[in-house]
Amino acid sequence: MIQMVAPLDHEFCYAVIARRDRSFEGKFWVGVLTTGVFCRPGCSARTPLAKNVRFFDSIEAAVAAGFRPCLRCRPGVEEPVPSGHLPAMRKLCRLLREYCDQDFSAERMAETVGLSTSHFPRVFRDCIGVSPREYAEACRSQRFRKLLKSPRPVGEAIEQSGYGSPSRVYEHTSDRLGMTPGQFKKGGEGVGVSYVPVVTPLGLMLLAATDRGVCWVQFGDSENELRARLAEEYPRAELIPMDPAAQPWLEPWIEALQRHLNGDRQRFDGLPLDIAGTAFQEKVWRYLTTVPAGQVRSYSDVASEIGHPTSVRAVARACATNRIAVFIPCHRVLRGSGELAGYRWGIDRKRTLLQLEMD
Repeated sequence: MIQMVAPLDHEFCYAVIARRDRSFEGKFWVGVLTTGVFCRPGCSARTPLAKNVRFFDSIEAAVAAGFRPCLRCRPGVEEPVPSGHLPAMRKLCRLLREYCDQDFSAERMAETVGLSTSHFPRVFRDCIGVSPREYAEACRSQRFRKLLKSPRPVGEAIEQSGYGSPSRVYEHTSDRLGMTPGQFKKGGEGVGVSYVPVVTPLGLMLLAATDRGVCWVQFGDSENELRARLAEEYPRAELIPMDPAAQPWLEPWIEALQRHLNGDRQRFDGLPLDIAGTAFQEKVWRYLTTVPAGQVRSYSDVASEIGHPTSVRAVARACATNRIAVFIPCHRVLRGSGELAGYRWGIDRKRTLLQLEMD
């Protein structure tokens, strides 16, 4: 076998990763500029362009250069999780969705897939992207959400979703619903949603917030149109015109948004968001908030980064259902070819946002 020598030869190392040669595991690591992650030489992710990679002779050097570990090949872990576990994990996911009203213990789940209780959680997280408990809770929450939209009483929905008691359901679902279960069933009845129109260089925007945080930010042609859309989202909530001065926590964020849309890059770390979606959607949205201004990702990049490399279409759907423009920057996601693809608020706005952030 050819031995590696320092300094690392870029052309030689790139040939190694292009053929996914695992015999060079531990000899060097590859950092990908477009995603900010570093990988093993044999990582099964799509091979990046040669101009977008940097090579390192140690994990410490990659981390010091600002790269974070790939969630797919897990550099730094002694052995990556064998892909052979994936079918069993998917089978377990189907069982958790179908029988989400039952309480699956860690021991029972591990026994179902033939793994030890200590090894099972790591294998599940590496294959699916979330912990077994997080996945089971998301399945239970989705069923509960569906039952709340039916004529069934809230108490019956609680029982049939497997929560066991009202205290458990209020503890586990209020954050995901953005309101209490009773309020959600009644279309937001009793919930105050404050809103304020914001004139921006990209057109009129309506920003809305509950007492939990910003819940809705969208572009439109008129305040009436935007308010009607907000009312469709929260049909029985109390929609309250907002004076930003009366919401001191929000005023700085509106000012930061204005500066950002005028070409002065801003970070929105710390902005409280009241988002409600599936576990997968929320995982995509949380990841998008970590993509720096001036950088872009492909749908497949996002899928790989959140641990779901085959869920490219689901990532695209999560971007399309994002209700919070700019703050959750789905405009930074492009097709693998570099095309802009769709944007629910118009391709021209997406192009302008990217140009503002890249200049």
